[in-house]
Amino acid sequence: MRAAAGSTGTAPKVPVFWGALLLIVVADVLTKYLAHTRLQPRHVPREVFGDLVRLTLGYNPGAAFGMYLGEHSRWIFLGLALLILVFLGIMYREARPTDRIRALALGLVSGGVIGNVINRIWSAGGVVDFLDLGIGAARWPTFNVADIGVTVGAFLLAWVLWSEQGGASSEASGTNARQAQTNP
Repeated sequence: MRAAAGSTGTAPKVPVFWGALLLIVVADVLTKYLAHTRLQPRHVPREVFGDLVRLTLGYNPGAAFGMYLGEHSRWIFLGLALLILVFLGIMYREARPTDRIRALALGLVSGGVIGNVINRIWSAGGVVDFLDLGIGAARWPTFNVADIGVTVGAFLLAWVLWSEQGGASSEASGTNARQAQTNP
């Protein structure tokens, strides 16, 4: 069977999803490796843009914002990450072939989750964090490229889902209004 004229034979969401996923995973693994090998010793800030942006090597044995569940945190969070990947895969499969924004969001989140999974498997000490933002003592928790992918992707996915929900509500309101006009 031939593809339609002008078609590449793949759904538009496919390259967007896989491109975002691979970009985040490769950037995350590479930057974590560089941080791990070049930013020793731990917890010594290196200024990039004054005090505002610094590189500070740290290892997070828990999850976001230092959430820690004891000595088995590594395996608990690894299992949770794999469950999240299954859920994201289902969301990707159910997305329309033309839904590039949803595919981008899912690719960013999936890439971030995979990046942290790779790091959790590779390092018993915890996930490598090195991006340090703030002013003086007011600092954001140190993070990494995978965290950026998860955060940006999650906000984008929330926006897409919220927009769809709003669109469905306004469509239903419009349909109800039209029915009320035709049925006095």
